[in-house]
Amino acid sequence: RFSVDRPFRDRTARMMLDLVVLDTVDSTNVEARRRAEADAPDGTLIQALTQTQGRGRRGRRWESPEGNLYMSLILRPDCSVAAGLGVTFVSAIAMCDTLAAIVPPMVDVAAKWPNDVLINGRKVAGILLESASGSSGRLKWLVVGLGVNIQSFPKSTEYPATSLNFEGAVNTSPTEVLGGFARYFKRWFDIWGDEGFTAIREAWLQRAAGVGEMVEVRLPDKIFTGRFLDLDESGSLIIELENGERRAVTTGDVFPSELI
Repeated sequence: RFSVDRPFRDRTARMMLDLVVLDTVDSTNVEARRRAEADAPDGTLIQALTQTQGRGRRGRRWESPEGNLYMSLILRPDCSVAAGLGVTFVSAIAMCDTLAAIVPPMVDVAAKWPNDVLINGRKVAGILLESASGSSGRLKWLVVGLGVNIQSFPKSTEYPATSLNFEGAVNTSPTEVLGGFARYFKRWFDIWGDEGFTAIREAWLQRAAGVGEMVEVRLPDKIFTGRFLDLDESGSLIIELENGERRAVTTGDVFPSELI
């Protein structure tokens, strides 16, 4: 159990992150959604040693052997669905800070838009946000799913992957990463609740990979290249095209110039 201040409400109140550890589950996000619909409290944290149907964005398979971290956090922030998207960036910042404190010195840890964390330019962690809303458009619940490659990583992926063990953080346990993430998430979640997305945007940009560099954006129906300029207040990626036009990207996959 990790003690966390409750944002958006009476700041004298305390919220506990209630950790539930399962040997195996189809998906921690699916399990968290089931529990959220069954009125599991704000702060319920599901961890599984393995997943049989782990998945990332767009239903992509997430390989889930034992030794890595698979977890999903149930939140019930008092905000709109659109505002709740900021939790993706809160989570990315928290995971960047967690891993930066674990890896050896001079190892580069960075956030990749929209929901990945990189070590030395290769993907080590992914974030999957899912939610449900009421008729008013306010969130009923928000599930933050995270997978972190600790002992192993998939070899055949579109975007190069890595693990903490491969990058020199040997003997790191899922418990160590989970505990670190809980502490950093508390800090940045509180900042988001108190100061809004502007502070989160600035912190994410400080940790972002490829700012000012050429990237390729892959959408379902098109591919284009441009310079990664900024992140706007809605969390969209701002790309400058060759003709000087600026385009806001709200969805898609981004690849750095060396992978184009």
